[in-house]
Amino acid sequence: MPRPTLLGLPPSTVATPLVACALLAASWGQALGWMMLLVVSGVLIATVLVAVFHAEVIAHRVGEPLGTLVLALAVTVIEVSLIVSMMLSGGENVAALARDTVFATVMIICNGVIGLCLLAGAIRHRFVSFRVEGTSSALSVLAALTTLTLILPEFTTTTPGPTYAPSQLAFAGLMSLLLYGVFVFVQTVRHRDFFRLPDGMTEEEDHATPAHGSLSLSLGLLLASLVAVVGLAKMLAPAIQHGVEAASAPAAVVGIAIAMLVLLPETWAALRAALRNRMQTSLNLALGSALATIGLTIPAVGLLSIMLDVPLVLGLPAKEIVLLFLTLLVSTITLASGQATVLQGAVHLVLFAAFLFLAIIP
Repeated sequence: MPRPTLLGLPPSTVATPLVACALLAASWGQALGWMMLLVVSGVLIATVLVAVFHAEVIAHRVGEPLGTLVLALAVTVIEVSLIVSMMLSGGENVAALARDTVFATVMIICNGVIGLCLLAGAIRHRFVSFRVEGTSSALSVLAALTTLTLILPEFTTTTPGPTYAPSQLAFAGLMSLLLYGVFVFVQTVRHRDFFRLPDGMTEEEDHATPAHGSLSLSLGLLLASLVAVVGLAKMLAPAIQHGVEAASAPAAVVGIAIAMLVLLPETWAALRAALRNRMQTSLNLALGSALATIGLTIPAVGLLSIMLDVPLVLGLPAKEIVLLFLTLLVSTITLASGQATVLQGAVHLVLFAAFLFLAIIP
């Protein structure tokens, strides 16, 4: 018996954003006990998943590679909202929160997500194929953005410490936004074919193209989900920080927690694509999300830092710089041939395990 739907959408995907907005309105400004923390956390995770579901509905309508761009932008808006909310909440260690989250996102995507997709896809299909033109373009932009925003601040001399002066921060934010905009133009307009499935491979349809009614409803529910995520994340921000402090964990763990939270649904989408032998779609999702994270997060937090005089630390310590360099080098080698096997997936997952281990035990 078919499941009931509302304009082609499952009822849970319609109800969840409404419940999340109602919970936000009812509990805003109140102190949260343990029970409410659990409820808010559960609703937040459910809303993130539903937000990406509606982004997928929209993506299915507009096609590739615009579809993966919609998913990447939706996830990045959620991540930026979480970072800004926690920065505005104040407290210790928030100055490096944006840096830690962006770095964690790059490491999770380039090693965890891509490694998992390569391994799973190669186990099922022996090897996976993708377009070098698209992956090399994305990696070149990623290398430039990570160097400009995460490495150079460690070596500038205008201000003490791993920070940018306001003029340098404004320049880095503007260049990040500009470079990401050029990449989006290349991906969606000028060289769109570079980011489609390799010749001889066809897209597998998960469901029928959504009707105009469901498309409009998904757009409205996606916006409602993002509003709810912003508000609920702001309510949870103090609890996350206190939990990390109570566990005596390094401050960078907060950034990793944020990155893992918002990347969980996108990881699942990329893994499903890899299992269906659509590795190009997986890479579009993964690398596009990493680029959107830097290209949109750094300008947003940079503007916040300049306007509100909020301290912002961007430069990575030496250990993290080594991990980032190794990740970019291995990613370039992995994606240079247009094909990969289980070996490449295992290498990336080992780097991901090293990143997590050294973050907890620095």
